[in-house]
Amino acid sequence: MSVTLQDIQAAAKLIEGHVAVTPCLHSRTLSDITGAEVYLKFENHQFTASFKERGALTKLLALDPVHAKKGVIAASAGNHAQGVAYHAHRLGIPAVIVMPRFTPYVKVEQTQRHGAEVVLEGDNFDAAKAYAIENAGKRGLTLVHAYDDEKIVAGQGTCGLEMMQQHPELDTLVVAIGGGGLISGISIAAKAMKPSVDVVGVEVVRFPAMYHAMKGTEPVFAASTIAEGIAVKEPGRITREVVKQNVSEIILVDEGDIEEAIVMLLEIEKTVVEGAGGAPLAAVLKNRDRFRGRKVGLVLGGGNIDPLMLAEIIERGMVRAGRLARVLVEVRDLPGSLARVTACVAEMNANIEQVHHQRAFTTLAVQNAEVELVLKTRNHEHVKLIVEALKKNGFNARAHS
Repeated sequence: MSVTLQDIQAAAKLIEGHVAVTPCLHSRTLSDITGAEVYLKFENHQFTASFKERGALTKLLALDPVHAKKGVIAASAGNHAQGVAYHAHRLGIPAVIVMPRFTPYVKVEQTQRHGAEVVLEGDNFDAAKAYAIENAGKRGLTLVHAYDDEKIVAGQGTCGLEMMQQHPELDTLVVAIGGGGLISGISIAAKAMKPSVDVVGVEVVRFPAMYHAMKGTEPVFAASTIAEGIAVKEPGRITREVVKQNVSEIILVDEGDIEEAIVMLLEIEKTVVEGAGGAPLAAVLKNRDRFRGRKVGLVLGGGNIDPLMLAEIIERGMVRAGRLARVLVEVRDLPGSLARVTACVAEMNANIEQVHHQRAFTTLAVQNAEVELVLKTRNHEHVKLIVEALKKNGFNARAHS
């Protein structure tokens, strides 16, 4: 691999003052929960809310005046797009960004706001990438690859440089993998500074490209994932070699694991991450024995999540935690029956969010109805107590997951 610690240090000097040196903070609560000493690298604090700025700016600053004047083209699901668009606009370089058609609108809008020409093409990142490569030649533009470029890798490596300078005691780094640019750069920097450091990659079950590339097996991909920022089917040629040399293990996490991590970071750390940004914490939560007792640095890679998706994730998280529950109650279809049910729920200190009567779509006798209550509760034990109280008051009741 031709990218060295010196290249990464040079990139750090190049982008100094234009990209944030983000905090890397110890999380006492997450450490208690996981059994590891957890340190969070807040890359979601960058101006465009992602580490991608680091590589994008390093690449743009390396262009000669002729290529800079002609402009650049990049393919991205969102974060690389914003990094390229923002810094290209700042440097006066024309930029064309190709994004998959189903990219969250928040990312499309923010990229356009930075002054780039946005083209929506293809159903996924790889289709957008193919379009960008084809049009780079046609339009005489320089391709700014999202990950398979030495300048990009060196730029992303500045994140690892900062982590090891901020906390030299770190012995494990957990980094999400899409194409592999971030984990490649971080691993080169970290291992040059501390050869014993353990670098662990994280991918989603639905897009396990690098995981299977390392094993020499054939991956199976899903249509979509909550972590669209790392939904890559073809890992980089450069990055594949670095991962093979420097990464000890790639852990796969599922959609629910990531949702749990997003809600936990929001609730505990008061920080918003997107799916890819929550993947490292999801991996540690799912594999606590693997990381117990270690000093673990987690990279919160990005915070560009659609607010509507975030709202759904929070609500689903409340259901998983037993703080939002559905209870089905059979009642006589007579005046006052519902009042008795709600009085019982109130006595148990639960708040009713929704009430729905079901009379037609039920197997109950004609003079009976099924009432579905959506309740705000404390936890799963509280839900059980509510159901028991309803039964003591003569109602046939059950929690409905």
